[in-house]
Amino acid sequence: MKRFSLILFALFLSAIVFGQGKNTINGAYLAKDGNTNYLWLLIDGYSSYTIYGPDNYLGTSGGPFNYDGKNINIKIEYNDKQADKIGTTKTMAFKVDKDKVVADGLTFNRLPAIKQDLDGLWRITGRKENEKINQIPRGDRKTIKILVDGYFQWIAINPAEKRFFGSGGGTYSFKDGKYVENILFFSRDNTRVGATLKFDGKVNNGVWEHSGLSSKGAPIFEIWTRDNK
Repeated sequence: MKRFSLILFALFLSAIVFGQGKNTINGAYLAKDGNTNYLWLLIDGYSSYTIYGPDNYLGTSGGPFNYDGKNINIKIEYNDKQADKIGTTKTMAFKVDKDKVVADGLTFNRLPAIKQDLDGLWRITGRKENEKINQIPRGDRKTIKILVDGYFQWIAINPAEKRFFGSGGGTYSFKDGKYVENILFFSRDNTRVGATLKFDGKVNNGVWEHSGLSSKGAPIFEIWTRDNK
């Protein structure tokens, strides 16, 4: 009985340490090489790594991660340039030094923490079409959105089929029911970079209702739910 209790305690302690490891690196990180930006978003156990220039999108990859205090391990769910990497795990040294991180051969600055109610990992679960809300059930194909410290990114993917449908992101703010996006990269159309999109939004019990005009000017009403992967 005593041995069993010790095993349970060890498992409990490991879970705490593992959780703390993920939480300590949550945030938005940015590295620059000339005009090329390397943006790394980490939140709710999910990682997204995007490369883009001032007005051109260069690539993105990411998926669920864990962090053991020394290395970050990312199970790749999407990689728009190397589909063969999907389903594999990428392990990298992740050295944290105050407000900087050295990883993947680059030095990232940890961007200032801007905590907002929408920070987290979301998955689209409903969309209004012809005045009717259509539910979007969980499946292989999904659209997720990562928001952390004033940065956002949406990604439309099907990991089971190793397919990538598109992604866009930039900075965001959410205050008094108004959600605003400033686009820094968009895989489908570089001319969208620099655009500002404004929406109405509200969050209730882990559900985010989002309405306004899309980047193409079409009216949208979407329902997003916090995702537990």
